[in-house]
Amino acid sequence: MNRRTDRMRSRRQGSIGRRASPIGGFTGTGPQAVFTATSLSHAAGLVAPIVAAAERFGLRPDIDVRPEGVVVRVPCAGPEGIPAAAVDFAAAVSVAAAEQRLIPDPSRAQSIGIYVAQHSGADVRPFFTAALGYEDMGDTDAADPMRCGPQLAFNPIAGDSPSRGRTHFDVFVPADQAQARVDAALAAGGRLADDSHAPAWWSLASPDNHGVDIASWTDTYE
Repeated sequence: MNRRTDRMRSRRQGSIGRRASPIGGFTGTGPQAVFTATSLSHAAGLVAPIVAAAERFGLRPDIDVRPEGVVVRVPCAGPEGIPAAAVDFAAAVSVAAAEQRLIPDPSRAQSIGIYVAQHSGADVRPFFTAALGYEDMGDTDAADPMRCGPQLAFNPIAGDSPSRGRTHFDVFVPADQAQARVDAALAAGGRLADDSHAPAWWSLASPDNHGVDIASWTDTYE
């Protein structure tokens, strides 16, 4: 995760600095909140207030509406990071959600990244962008242009066979949810592969040795 961590730190260091975490918490794609609802119509009632707040503060959030609830994200705005207005936007959305009796659930806030490790002599990003319909992001990453699918990070590994790839998942969650997520994965049969970077991230392995990193540093990095 180290090279991806360096890149994402630059996105996290936006104009909000160390102000209170906007919305529910920081994930790998920016601040995010989840509000649970009792029905699709209940969830959809939050859309208009979100749009109004976004226009008032000059933001372009992502809104995901389901019968189970609403997910609100403020995507990282490139190298400049998270805009300062995200904090005031979050406050407005939280007030609107409370008025409509939608319940914040930080345990559901997350973003997923796929960390594709490739032999140092290979360049597999063109293949993945073509196969998934993604676009290049920066020098080494790729992303769904509609921000629905997980982000991909491509990083070289040295001393390995060119015919063998290594890939693992990065799961970014708010800091106060990370330990519970790690404990749940271990209870489900996972193995702790490395906790030397905790609480920034824990490296876990499935029973058949597939890798998953549970990361919270995006919510705490100064």
